[in-house]
Amino acid sequence: MKMMETYWNSVTTDIHRGRLLMVRSWMTGRRILIVVVVLTVAVATYYFLHDGSSGTQYVTSAASQGEIMQAVTATGTVNPVVTVQVGSYVSGPIVQMLCDFNTQVKKGQLCAKIDPRTYQNTLDQAQANLANASAQMRKDDATLEYAKVTYRRDMKLINAHVISNDVLDSAKSTYDAAAAQIGVDKAVIMQQQAAVSAAKVNLGYTNIISPVDGTVVSRNVDLGQTVAASFQTPTLFLIAQDLTKMQVDTNVSESDVGPVQVGQKAGFTVDAFPDRTFWGEVAQVRQSPITVQNVVTYDVVLAVSNPELLLKPGMTANATIVVAERDQALRLPLQALRFSPEGTGQHQKTEAGNTQSNRNAHVWVFQDGKLRMVDVVRGLDDGNVVEIVSGGLHPGDQVVIDQNRTGGGTTVVPLSAAPAGLPRHL
Repeated sequence: MKMMETYWNSVTTDIHRGRLLMVRSWMTGRRILIVVVVLTVAVATYYFLHDGSSGTQYVTSAASQGEIMQAVTATGTVNPVVTVQVGSYVSGPIVQMLCDFNTQVKKGQLCAKIDPRTYQNTLDQAQANLANASAQMRKDDATLEYAKVTYRRDMKLINAHVISNDVLDSAKSTYDAAAAQIGVDKAVIMQQQAAVSAAKVNLGYTNIISPVDGTVVSRNVDLGQTVAASFQTPTLFLIAQDLTKMQVDTNVSESDVGPVQVGQKAGFTVDAFPDRTFWGEVAQVRQSPITVQNVVTYDVVLAVSNPELLLKPGMTANATIVVAERDQALRLPLQALRFSPEGTGQHQKTEAGNTQSNRNAHVWVFQDGKLRMVDVVRGLDDGNVVEIVSGGLHPGDQVVIDQNRTGGGTTVVPLSAAPAGLPRHL
């Protein structure tokens, strides 16, 4: 019995010792876990604080020399240089139609004819009235001659005391009246001549003729249609004088019209030939403003040669007017002026179209493993690349345009090898 008790006490002691060892092992594991977590946080914090310098990938582009062009874009319409509206001064039905769409016409060519019978009758009546007035004048001229002879005879008789003074005065009055009637007849004849001329003009207006050499681009009347010219002159034909010389009427906004000058070259495309660029030059910058919904634009006319007759009136043109260009300019992507390293707090405004008073800028050059800020003076820009007029930048300098965080050390990626998603200059 005593041996059993001794054995049980030894077993109980071993159990308590096992429990104590388990508790001590759990406490040690917890302490180790806490230490690991603290070390991990410390390493992550250190890596985060030093990631800007040791974990950054810079995308660079080399400054180069080449041509740069600054342009103004606008939308317009292709039109003939000279377009003549051929109308009708008189009214009446169309009895003859000699011109149609695309007809090549010469100056003075008959295109249509209005029924002339009414105007011919008016001319005949005017000519009859003129003939009547001429006959009346010849009759009155004979009366004048008789009154003149009578008056001279009575003057001789009065000296011989054969007739009285009253008879002489009556003869003189008759002579003066006959002379005055001749003046009236001459005025009537002039009036009738004017009526004849007006009737001839109206009769001539029944012939619709082309005033210029050109091409009929529009016909607004058909055979048998009655033309009414009572209130306004109707347009029967639209004739383009020369389709080998066209113009593009573009609307340039007031913010862009400043540098546009006569003689600047311009290119444009039309939907009919999307892969072809047509070239011309600025012929006019019209002073009259065009205001639509409080938006002010100005009409800039581009003169364009059209020898192949590919351009047609009414086509929509997307024009680019070259306002300035350089041949051997030091240039770099416009994005380089927008770049500032993280944490520097330096930002600059680099939108296209800045004036000369806001040309100072700076770029960041990656050299000898370090970033170096270089002050520059910007010039022209085309929205993608910008000209550097002066400053401490030279051709071949690697200018930083973007940066990405990486898990490794600092690396440099040329723009041509930049991964997808990074900005590129085309």
